[in-house]
Amino acid sequence: MDLVTPSFGLMIWTTLVFLVLLLLLKKFAWKPVLTAVKERESKIDEALKAAEMAKLDMAKLKSQNEDMKKEALAAREQMMREAKETKDTIIAEAKEAAKTESEKIMVSAREEIKSEKNAAMAEIKNQVAVLSIEIAEKVVKEKLSSDEKQKTLVDNLIEDVTLN
Repeated sequence: MDLVTPSFGLMIWTTLVFLVLLLLLKKFAWKPVLTAVKERESKIDEALKAAEMAKLDMAKLKSQNEDMKKEALAAREQMMREAKETKDTIIAEAKEAAKTESEKIMVSAREEIKSEKNAAMAEIKNQVAVLSIEIAEKVVKEKLSSDEKQKTLVDNLIEDVTLN
C-alpha cells in the first residue's frame, strides 16, 4: 500500500516541482502561447470577415450578372424586333417594286397590243381597199365591155343624179 499512499516528503517535492514548472511555464510559455492563440483568433476573425466580404461580393456579382443578363436579353429582343421590322420593310418594298414593275409591263403590253391592233386594222383596210378597187375594176370592165352596156350605165347614172 505504500504505492498508493505517498509520503510527506514526496508531496512537498512534487508540489515544489509543480510550482517551479508553473513559474517557468508562466515566464516562458504562457505569453507565447497566449499570443499565438490571440493571433490565431484574430486571423480566424479576419478570415471570417474576408469570407463575409467575399460572400457579399459574390452576391453583388451575382446581382450584376443577372442585371447584365436581363440587359442582354432586352438588347437581343430589341435587335430581333428591329430585324423583323427591317425584314417586313424590305418585303413591302420588294412587293411594291414588283407591283410597279408589273403595272409598267402591263401598260407597255397594252400599248403594244393597241399599236399592233391599229397596224393590223390599217393593213386590213388597205387590203380591203385594194380588193374593192380590183373588184370594181373587174366589174366595170365587164359592164363596160360593150358600147350598149356603156350607154345603159350612163342612162342609169343620169336617172340617179336627177332623182337625188
